[in-house]
Amino acid sequence: MRCLATAMWSEDPATQVLAARLLKRLSDHDWARDLSEQLWLDEETQAWADNVPTKSQHRDSNGAPLAQGDTVVLIKDLPVKGAGFTAKRGTAVRGISLVPDNPERIEGRVEGQRIVILTKFVKRK
Repeated sequence: MRCLATAMWSEDPATQVLAARLLKRLSDHDWARDLSEQLWLDEETQAWADNVPTKSQHRDSNGAPLAQGDTVVLIKDLPVKGAGFTAKRGTAVRGISLVPDNPERIEGRVEGQRIVILTKFVKRK
């Protein structure tokens, strides 16, 4: 990780941002704190480095985090649009997939159909 001492002076802004973010994460080490104090970024690059993307977390109706492949149980009867059936309360949905751009939605297979389910209608098993 000491290669950050040279990376932080790179002419490439992306390399500078990466170095700044890594130094911030390693701030419990003296050498990383010293390098962070020496680091200078222009306003635009500094704003980019400070804007750390946060990964939104998929959570069930009780607030428990959901992960890819989890098994969930429906807590409400849900009419499935376009499939002509109702997914009944208590139905287990195994091997769910998380919708990456929307933390309120998951995908799962119910009665052989792949459906999108709102996380507020499931609880983790």
